[in-house]
Amino acid sequence: MDTVTVSVPAPRVERWVANFETRHGPTAYDVRGGALFGTADDGSTLEARLPFAGAYDGPPEAAAFAAAVATPGEWGVLLVRKGGFAVARMAGAAMVEHKIGQRHVQGRTKAGGQSQQRFARRRDNQARQANEAAADHAARILRRGPLVTGGDHVAVDEVLLDPRLRTFTVVEPWLPVPDPRRAVLDQAIRDAASVRVRVVNA
Repeated sequence: MDTVTVSVPAPRVERWVANFETRHGPTAYDVRGGALFGTADDGSTLEARLPFAGAYDGPPEAAAFAAAVATPGEWGVLLVRKGGFAVARMAGAAMVEHKIGQRHVQGRTKAGGQSQQRFARRRDNQARQANEAAADHAARILRRGPLVTGGDHVAVDEVLLDPRLRTFTVVEPWLPVPDPRRAVLDQAIRDAASVRVRVVNA
């Protein structure tokens, strides 16, 4: 068995489920734990969850589940990797304000001894300054509502330690994005608002 997780935009959920049944056979559905579950004749399963930590409690069918997908009136995205960040404030599906930034962070060195320690200290200082810049912009741009994060776990956690950001509620999914650029941010926004489907193929 292998497991995959995919992001499916709400308008494509019904088609995606139909394709799942084409591949795996007739599928029985039920609702539990706030998610839509499906078990196909060949033993494969799917687990679909609403974005923004939404809990589904409607009929066990794809159409009703897709109709339950809702985007908050206000929410945000925060992506941070070594030296790079992207922040966006959203109003439903519309981006209200955003900032993408890059700060140089020294790469690793193969030198040893004091030289290596010097590079390590410089790299740590540069990474700290980059995270502080990300926190400053996040505090300025973000307002309220759920916050979807991604990039590098350590960097994101450090940014979120800023007292100005502690009131935000971080929700799934975690977005494992590359260095934040505009195209990366745009895709992250789409993924954040999509249904997350976990598939176990028999």
